Amino acid sequence: MLQLYISPTSRVVVSQFPLPQNQYDLGEETMEREKSELPPYSAVATPEWSRRHRAIRRSRGLRVLALACLAFIVYAQWRQIHPGLKSSPSKLSIQKLQDDFAVCSKLRSKPGDPIGAGRHRNARYIDGHKPTLIRNATIWVGEPAKGTSAEDARVGIGYSWVHGDVFLEYGLIKRVEKDIDVSALSSDTLIWDAKGRRLTTGIIDMHSHSGVDSLPELVGDEDTNELSSNITPYVRSIDGLSPNDHQIEVIKSGGVTTSLVLPGSGNNIGGEAFVIKHAVGQPDGRNETSAADMLADPDHNWRYIKMACGENPKRVYGKVGEHGPFSRLGESWEFRHAFEQAAKFVSVQDDWCAAADVVGIENMDSYLPQEIEWEILGAVLRGQVHVNTHCYTIPDLEAFVDHTNEFKFPVRAFHHAHQTYLVPEILKRAWGDSPPASALFADNMWYKAEAYIGSEYAGKILYENGLTPIYVSDNPVLNAQHVVFEAAKAYGYGLPYHVALASVTTAPAERLGLGNRIGKVKPGFDADIAVWDSDPLSVGATPVQVWIDGTAQYEDPVELKKPSEARVDVPKDIQITKDDPLSISDLVITGVSKSFITQNSANEERQNLTAIVSKGKITCLGACIRELQTAQDGGARTIDLEDGYITKPFTAFGSLIGLNAIDAEAKTDNGGSPDIFSRGVDGLALDTKKLHYAQKYGVTRAITSPTYSQSATHQGTSVGFRTGARHSLVKGAVFADDAAVHYTLDLNAKTGSTSISNAVGSLRRKLLDAVESNTTAGDPFSESAFLRKVVKGSLPLVITAQSADAIATVLKVKSTVDDAIAAAGGDGTIRLVIIGGAESFIVADELAAAGVGIVLSPFLSYRKSWDQRRALTGAPLTNGTAVDRLIEAGVLVAIGLEEDWLVRDLGLLAGIAYKNGGAKIDEGQALDLVGANVYKLLGLEGSETSQDADEFVVFEGSPLEVGSRVRAVGDGLGEVKVFEYE
Repeated sequence: MLQLYISPTSRVVVSQFPLPQNQYDLGEETMEREKSELPPYSAVATPEWSRRHRAIRRSRGLRVLALACLAFIVYAQWRQIHPGLKSSPSKLSIQKLQDDFAVCSKLRSKPGDPIGAGRHRNARYIDGHKPTLIRNATIWVGEPAKGTSAEDARVGIGYSWVHGDVFLEYGLIKRVEKDIDVSALSSDTLIWDAKGRRLTTGIIDMHSHSGVDSLPELVGDEDTNELSSNITPYVRSIDGLSPNDHQIEVIKSGGVTTSLVLPGSGNNIGGEAFVIKHAVGQPDGRNETSAADMLADPDHNWRYIKMACGENPKRVYGKVGEHGPFSRLGESWEFRHAFEQAAKFVSVQDDWCAAADVVGIENMDSYLPQEIEWEILGAVLRGQVHVNTHCYTIPDLEAFVDHTNEFKFPVRAFHHAHQTYLVPEILKRAWGDSPPASALFADNMWYKAEAYIGSEYAGKILYENGLTPIYVSDNPVLNAQHVVFEAAKAYGYGLPYHVALASVTTAPAERLGLGNRIGKVKPGFDADIAVWDSDPLSVGATPVQVWIDGTAQYEDPVELKKPSEARVDVPKDIQITKDDPLSISDLVITGVSKSFITQNSANEERQNLTAIVSKGKITCLGACIRELQTAQDGGARTIDLEDGYITKPFTAFGSLIGLNAIDAEAKTDNGGSPDIFSRGVDGLALDTKKLHYAQKYGVTRAITSPTYSQSATHQGTSVGFRTGARHSLVKGAVFADDAAVHYTLDLNAKTGSTSISNAVGSLRRKLLDAVESNTTAGDPFSESAFLRKVVKGSLPLVITAQSADAIATVLKVKSTVDDAIAAAGGDGTIRLVIIGGAESFIVADELAAAGVGIVLSPFLSYRKSWDQRRALTGAPLTNGTAVDRLIEAGVLVAIGLEEDWLVRDLGLLAGIAYKNGGAKIDEGQALDLVGANVYKLLGLEGSETSQDADEFVVFEGSPLEVGSRVRAVGDGLGEVKVFEYE
């Protein structure tokens, strides 16, 4: 039944009720019957009609004529709107029309989250794989105990680790029970003893570029962004996803079983994304090696799209007078214009389907309009696609929320989302039933202007405001192998334990629309499991085995030898540290469990010590009964600790801190020096946010050299300075004007020269010239003057190099120059230090023999660049990492600050070396990796430039574990900074 009327906007509106197909085709008999029942149309045929009847007929005829005219107008307008209609049978392919008409039902449907419970087998299950019983596990189910109220669950009541067994069959978790009877299982069941270790669902990374941004980074393998246009909804990440990307295996070794592989953020609309599992080919239990085989949901229940706001698209596309967007204003127009085109496309398709409903597909004279360019955006507006949008700042977030309400589509998550914690109410205004989640880093920020405002407490604040924090890697920005470490740090910053663990399991599963299949350890869910060697939210937590779809991924995994530990215990009431500390000279600190400020104190047992600080220096550490009374009588402030640690402060070595405020902003940076040798002290810029945070996390000193060609490369002399100084003229602000001479021989050494060999040859010539030169005249700050100090042994030479080949070459240069020094009558050798050292373990014995030390930067390489491709990624793939092999060989090692944001994490990186080192080092030696060893490497130990007696850090909790908090810092500038909480 069809009703037509003309709306005030002159658009014809069609309202219909479906009619059976036989009512569209009237047979001859029906036509004859209807013809006989109609009144005659001619007065001649009915002369007996009266005059009155003729008058009525004339009146009715005028009305009929008017209605006919109106109907003709309606019909004509309708034909303009529905060009596919015709009165004669269509000459188009009926099969194609039927196929198109079938598409209409898909366009009108909205996906639902696929079920988990009730399945007999996983759609990814491969016949022939044996069932597995994991016995004796400590299980985190991922949801509270039955009967827990929503209010209690929100604060963590009902969540717990439970002891039991997990049975896997047909790619599913079939049973989670205590003491499953093995005799009741099939005889081919594999039995795996968890030995009481912690068992969780596989980790889920909701923001990854693995497979499309393959590692090591090569131009030929870079398929993250399609930059031919700003609006590219039609491209798909799966079309560039390489199963050969070794990083997929590295990521899985961190317990990550599932990732959302997104296009990059170079475009405002970057394209379609896909959820994959990290099992590839026959070695991982699959039948074939293909991207299609890796899809987490072969049934394609949901689709995903990546969009991006802010700096990236406007940096890529903004060119005045040529193309845009040049500004956030232009970006909003780009979004709205794209959504408008998609809305028009949806309308045209809907009109076609409505017309086909009415007249029948055989009477259509066009096929269903279909455009690949706008197809997925049309699906977005129909609610069939999960939208994931890269947005950092308040204006980006607010503008995009406005777009969602204008065009009526929800957002599943804002990614990076640094400033979402500031505006939770804006997120709650987004269109849809649930506000967007925030997919975050724990503490990676400051790398560009839109990342300058952020907080390590963002997850805690968001959760307290009823929003969902999710922690991600943006692999390869961060190594997704350690995405659980992001959740662990968030826990340390105050996010409740159950929420932190959910942030990499149940929360991303729900946001992916797969919350009934992945993210929990319960019957009916996919059998994606990780068993850990320690609490997954503790420092250094590593899987001992990983299952994907019920198949164990490692035949002979490397297992770190660790004691079974209790759950990490972070206070539940962690408060936010105030940015501005108090300056106090006199303190009483009670409840000190361990002190590491005196020699050989690392092996001391836990004690209950008191520290007395007078005029900024620790004057007593012990019982201090008399000193305590004196201090209290003098009005000293008291800090009571439950598990206090006192250590020497940390030293940041190797980054650009002190010469850089915002990495991507040239105006805040010292700049590069590819052709000019310079001194770091001449570009020192203090009192920045980075340096404030450094002190807040116990990093009171830094040694920084100028940039060579880009971040983390070096050329010139490094400056040693205190992070708490307001400017370089403050007494004690600079403790070493020229700490070392730096050059870069990694891949970036090709900048400014034609080859690595040219760079090596140039350095060799300069050093040999310095050996031959006896003059002290000329500029004392010139490159040659500093190199003369190097060959005399009074200044160390620090070379940035990652590959074993480059390090071997540098060792040969050292040998050549040392021989020249000896031939010239000298009695010393070059003090050489390598910074980088991803592949240094390959030449560990040679380094030890030559007395050359290593500053590992990054501390845990994941083969990001070509010259790091042989790096050790750690258990369960490799037996240890570079730090373990170097320590075994007797090489002096320190941990470098690869990027400035890591100032918060230096203690935790040292903790990883301690926890995962197989008892090679103790706690004190681990702390030396970020302190004393730096000064030993540079030959500064015991001198006035080494750490002084009034430099210390007071922690609540072990600085080597998540959740420790700095309470006080003696930075050597005369006062103690005391940190309070909001």
